[in-house]
Amino acid sequence: QVQLMESGGGLVQAGGSLRLSCAASGIRFSIYRMGWYRQAPGNQRELVATITGAGTTNYIDSVKGRFTVSRDNAKNTVYLQMSSLKPEDTAVYYCNTDVWARQYWGQGTQVTVSS
Repeated sequence: QVQLMESGGGLVQAGGSLRLSCAASGIRFSIYRMGWYRQAPGNQRELVATITGAGTTNYIDSVKGRFTVSRDNAKNTVYLQMSSLKPEDTAVYYCNTDVWARQYWGQGTQVTVSS
């Protein structure tokens, strides 16, 4: 079955950096678009960034120039490099993919940015 497992979250000061990883299994990873979402307390889950199997990326405006999504198809892993972090980036970050119209999610990893 499809499994996604995030890692790399933590506590960081404003202006700092973190790199999140998401290891995928149970899918032919290289052909699927992968997404990073986040959910802050009291807020809806929002899409942060996506990357296609070919490496085309998209970002929400609030993270453009600060976050970079990448993937290593040989390792079945997608990354989210986050720099210049702000307190408003604090959230649980989730990895996501869509396989045959079914959504799959990881368990999430907490990112906390202190001011």
